[in-house]
Amino acid sequence: MIITPLHRPEPIEIRRAQTEDEIRAAQELRYKVFYEEYGAKADPEMARLKRDADPYDVVADHLIVVDNTGGRNNPKIVGTYRVIRQEAANKVGGFYSSAEYDITPLHNCGLNMLELGRSCVLPEYRTRAVLQLLWQGIANFVIEHKIEILFGCASFHGTDVESISEQLAYLHHYHLAPPALRPVARKERYVEMNLHPKEPLNPRQIINTLPPLIKGYLRTGCMVGEGAVIDEQFNTIDVCIVLKTDMLAEQYRKHFKLTLPNELSGETDADVRSLFQRKKD
Repeated sequence: MIITPLHRPEPIEIRRAQTEDEIRAAQELRYKVFYEEYGAKADPEMARLKRDADPYDVVADHLIVVDNTGGRNNPKIVGTYRVIRQEAANKVGGFYSSAEYDITPLHNCGLNMLELGRSCVLPEYRTRAVLQLLWQGIANFVIEHKIEILFGCASFHGTDVESISEQLAYLHHYHLAPPALRPVARKERYVEMNLHPKEPLNPRQIINTLPPLIKGYLRTGCMVGEGAVIDEQFNTIDVCIVLKTDMLAEQYRKHFKLTLPNELSGETDADVRSLFQRKKD
């Protein structure tokens, strides 16, 4: 008799959350990072539950990085990314980013959209391998659902605009999305990014001071919307990132160890380079 061995999960793997318990664990992880580590302001109910949760969680897909080294019956969720498809956003009246940005140009472009958000990893797991897994999960999701535009809010920690005025000006001058794909911060929340002329800026120096997640997004070819937004709840200054996935495919091919269909990547098993070392958004 041939006995087929049981499937054994990888020590650390990425997959979609499959149960309500896994979604709650992802929300608890988000609370630890955003509220306990980075000082976001929780309402009483959120503080009682110690979970970062909102109505978008019900319709979103939750990518989770799972550490299986504790055994099949004791998996540990150590990283997460929330992704929202167009049809899911329609069920709750729109995308999360719409509270901060007018994303009408993205709706009008006619491309299949995916919103990225709530990305976080436990401090002890902020390694090259784990962060690459998160990006691999996004790439696979893009392929599976034929996503053509990625977008979402990415953050600078703190709410002092003057302290990051050069960084905001650099993003405005060097990475502003074209009008046809350019979200614009809502009038009542609009923070000017064009705070310095382009010529005196030192791009090489400024890039080194950007938050790792924003730096990573730029390396994949992301552009930014017009205007920043202060998020008092999360103690951040947000910018809106936009990426066409035809650009993403080329950048993933260069920067990530993925096996993608030829129609998306052009080749397989590409060389890997880490996009960033730590990520907090």
